[in-house]
Amino acid sequence: MSNLKVPRLTFWRAVYAVILALFVFVLIRRFTGGLGAISNLKDLMPWGIWIGFDVMSGVALAAGGFTITAIVYIFHLEKYKPIVRSTVLTAFLGYLMVVMGLLVDLGRPWNIWHPLIMWNDHSAMFELAWCVMLYTTVLFLEFLPLVLERLGKKHTVHWWHRYLTPVLCILGVLLSTMHQSSLGTLYVIVPEKLHPLWYSPILPYLFFISAIALGLAMVNVESFLSFRAFGKKLEPEILADLGKATAFMLMFYLVIRFEDLIVRHSLKYAFRLDLGAIFFWIEVGLLMIVPMFIMMSDRLRHKPLVLAGAQFMVVLGMIFDRMNVSTTAFQLGTGVTYHPLWMEFVVSIGVIAIGMGLFGLAVRYLPVFPEGPIEQPKPADPYAELLK
Repeated sequence: MSNLKVPRLTFWRAVYAVILALFVFVLIRRFTGGLGAISNLKDLMPWGIWIGFDVMSGVALAAGGFTITAIVYIFHLEKYKPIVRSTVLTAFLGYLMVVMGLLVDLGRPWNIWHPLIMWNDHSAMFELAWCVMLYTTVLFLEFLPLVLERLGKKHTVHWWHRYLTPVLCILGVLLSTMHQSSLGTLYVIVPEKLHPLWYSPILPYLFFISAIALGLAMVNVESFLSFRAFGKKLEPEILADLGKATAFMLMFYLVIRFEDLIVRHSLKYAFRLDLGAIFFWIEVGLLMIVPMFIMMSDRLRHKPLVLAGAQFMVVLGMIFDRMNVSTTAFQLGTGVTYHPLWMEFVVSIGVIAIGMGLFGLAVRYLPVFPEGPIEQPKPADPYAELLK
């Protein structure tokens, strides 16, 4: 008789199966009926939630990869080494999810290789495409030692970390600096189409600074979710330090952003009773300023649940910012109406579900955390342990 065990059906496994089934259904419709069969995108609004969420937010969410590796391998702050592997894995999966989203969003995804041979060095999109391709390759090479270590290639892993990892980290920082900022460059060229609260000639700088804050926040959120799912957690002191760094990066970002609004005489739009002002204050006030003050408090920062909640607010705030720039500001600036079709949400949710599934597999079979891969069931109630 076969020893193969069928996984026990649970509520969340059933939800996961339904999401994947809907995702496959939408993919079949997209590649048989075109973009119009699954979206409300049109010539006047060609970039919807896929670009704003899957691409712009996805790239920014993966910024923890280059931030943490730079801290450890370039600035030699060894204290943060335990979180390197999980952040590299998150970044690598994040970029794979970005590529997956692009394959759905592009009108002719089979031409995605064109930038490799059809060069247009005056295009921000060309530079962005090359940087994303190169950085995804760098992340794969940074992720590879986890596989080699699992296979028992300790000598190769030692050699890899000693000679290749520093070079890969420097390349990662350079490439990330370019394409994180280039996402903002895509919108600098359309000043007449964006609402004044989100358009700025310094969007590339704002995108880069906010990506660092988002990357740091995502490390904490990822740690909390990993603990809830697998019983794996990072040192509270490390997470508290990351919370403090996130708060200072948020302060830096907000000072520059408000100064820019004042210089361009655009801050007045934030005090009008309209949709733009409401979205602005939700993004900046509720999801950035509030968590910034929470994480500046040493007492609150050392409470795991409070810190995780504040960092989650930062993640939502930065995603909201990217969505506002790519979608809300366009609609308010041009008057074009766009209401995403339900299948557009299915694509984004499906991509996230696949990424989470791959992360779970990696944690179970690779030494992502310092203790190694999971070899026994998680604690019965990790949430109760976190409250201690």
